[in-house]
Amino acid sequence: MENFTFCNPVKILFGKGQIANIAAEIPADAKILITYGGGSIKTNGVYEQVKSALAGRNLLEFGGIEPNPHLETLLKAVEVVRNEGVDFILSVGGGSVLDGTKFIAAAVSFVGDPWDILAKNAPVTSAVPFGAVLTLPATGSEMNTNSVVTKWETQEKLYFSSPLVFPRFSVLDPETTFSLPPRQIGNGIVDAYTHVMEQYLTYPVNAPLQDRWAESILQTLIEEGPKTLANPQDYDARANVMWAATLALNGLIGAGVPQDWATHMIGHELTALHGLDHAQTLAIVLPSTLTIKRSSKWQKLLQYGDRVWGIVDGSEEERVTKAIANTRNFFESVGVRTRLSDYGVGLDTISVIIERFEQRGFVALGEHQDVNPEVVEQILTLCA
Repeated sequence: MENFTFCNPVKILFGKGQIANIAAEIPADAKILITYGGGSIKTNGVYEQVKSALAGRNLLEFGGIEPNPHLETLLKAVEVVRNEGVDFILSVGGGSVLDGTKFIAAAVSFVGDPWDILAKNAPVTSAVPFGAVLTLPATGSEMNTNSVVTKWETQEKLYFSSPLVFPRFSVLDPETTFSLPPRQIGNGIVDAYTHVMEQYLTYPVNAPLQDRWAESILQTLIEEGPKTLANPQDYDARANVMWAATLALNGLIGAGVPQDWATHMIGHELTALHGLDHAQTLAIVLPSTLTIKRSSKWQKLLQYGDRVWGIVDGSEEERVTKAIANTRNFFESVGVRTRLSDYGVGLDTISVIIERFEQRGFVALGEHQDVNPEVVEQILTLCA
């Protein structure tokens, strides 16, 4: 097992009715900015619960944060925080709202162009404290330090991470997810599943506990995910998927093990260039990444096939092939298509992505740093 440092200070309030308890988590004299997305929280009852819980508090609102949040929108919120003297932010929505809120929190006191936080890895030295009410289980952003932001003007999607943007608390009430449309439910399942795969499906380092944790999350998503699609009001299934998505990317299963993330880096470009949902890009890229890199992932692919899918018959070659096929088929089964052609994206996009990777120095991705532009081209060609 590799050396690691693990710290996760996020307080989780899990279960039905927990929104009512957020007032106790926010300083009584705080000037609070509520951030949210397109307004679904005003139709599913979440907005009313938040307002009721914070009755009598000094509140401001900023709505309209997009899926794959846009820098241009977030900078407007930064100005609100600066001009109004906001000292606490409450993100109410899915992972995109929360990612955007993390950027807002980090950008408020940043000197210079805040885009440099993402484009130039400029250090974050302070951040406005914030909490979250999560309405879409997918990204794990509610319990990690990661944020992904899109610069709409240049069609760039980049990420940053800082320990200063851990949420102070996150509310996970499965009932807030009951009204999600099937597309978002399926996307969330695929997103969480791929987060696990990026940390688990690399090569063995004798970390059996992390492996077992990862495999249990994958099995839970396979078993419980379809239930949430079949019966959106199934509280138990919703709760299991919600907690699985959080644990998929809160740092626990990735501690002390090699990690990949090439699929995500490629997927970000497909979103930036073509507007695909984040999970759609992951569903497209992951099976092809596993296929192209199957030799270096061989032992983990066999283990994954055995422990997660029960694949024990046939030659090693057949078992590896079936494990990858099962992954693709699972994504398709929850309504997320897995080919570029399914979304009307042609192979002409490959040269653009390769050029971007070379410009940014993304020439050594993956757990072995051997996913170079040539390999990316092979992966994307197979995605057709």
